[in-house]
Amino acid sequence: MLNSSKEVDVDMLIIGTGNLCANLLPLLANSEKVTNLTLAGRSQDSVIRLANLTQFTAFNLGNRSNLSTAEIDLNEIEQTAATLSKIKPKIIFMGASLQAARLITLLPKEHFEEIDKAEFGLWLPMQLSLNLNLMKSVKMSGIDCKVVNSAFPDAVGTVLSKVGLAPDIGVGNIGNIVPALTYAAAMYLGLDVHRVEIKLIASHYFTHYVHRFGNAGRAKYDLKVFVDGALFSESLDHAAIFSLLNGSLRRTGGTEGQILTASSASKILNALTSSSHIKCHAPGPLGLPGGYPVLVSKDSIKLDLAASLTQSDAIKINEECQKADGIEKIDLDGTVHFCEREVSILKSILNYECKTMKLDDCFLWSNELAAKYKEYSQQFRL
Repeated sequence: MLNSSKEVDVDMLIIGTGNLCANLLPLLANSEKVTNLTLAGRSQDSVIRLANLTQFTAFNLGNRSNLSTAEIDLNEIEQTAATLSKIKPKIIFMGASLQAARLITLLPKEHFEEIDKAEFGLWLPMQLSLNLNLMKSVKMSGIDCKVVNSAFPDAVGTVLSKVGLAPDIGVGNIGNIVPALTYAAAMYLGLDVHRVEIKLIASHYFTHYVHRFGNAGRAKYDLKVFVDGALFSESLDHAAIFSLLNGSLRRTGGTEGQILTASSASKILNALTSSSHIKCHAPGPLGLPGGYPVLVSKDSIKLDLAASLTQSDAIKINEECQKADGIEKIDLDGTVHFCEREVSILKSILNYECKTMKLDDCFLWSNELAAKYKEYSQQFRL
């Protein structure tokens, strides 16, 4: 039977009932590090159904999960703040957005490939808007907690950092590609994968392009390979390593591949309960653009860069990589400037043209983009 969120000391709050959270919850419910969970969302029926599914799954695996439920509408900032004040989570996982990134993959292949050329950066308002509301609610509530974001954290965290509202860290993206690149580097070197470690600096564009196409496309990145803890200083054929991700190491993507993002999230969330630092790769740590190697514990999140790379250089790499995703720059007030090439592509397909977006206008742009995409996709009866 589900517990009322008012009756339990909740350690972790999961917001969202979509595919990612559905994959993540069983991992958390069967983790020894996570004691109390609350699942929240706008639809109480969806929340209850997913919570019960999680508990019954945990039961089959020999666990009795302590899972509570709450109703949260992120559009109601004051009400959400009041709910957070009652629950007092130590960790919040943000799994909600206005439009799932994978939605365009449902289009017929040729039309998906055309709209995909506009890259993901222009869909930022869909991922940014609810995160802005959540962080306003967290600040209003006065609670002391870590916020972990799954919605385009490479860029969302950077925008919100300009106004002091950045989530603490993100999941997925770089966290999804590092396992494959580690296996690829080990295969290339002819070594057992347990002897190999990589440190990668890369933004969203790189992490999605390489696993789909087997090359880095227009991405800027930095990849270091370590063997038995020591930097492998000999020349590495990155093209050969990347090609394996589209060859013998190719994987299932899309909705069916969400378990990989869920495992990335589980690793970060569990690390945030650990007294010792856990090595991870994560997007948007501390409001920085793109993804980095990090050390995560319940007490701190810090970068874990290779000795030869400064934080300033790592940030510059990710800012350049972000341009390949269609984001030209982000101003000090959170205003986002989009790249002309990507803007023109989306204008030609959806008649949607956003060259510059002020932070306070993100909901207006998300509403327009949603309407234009709905109108476009209706021809395919989606």
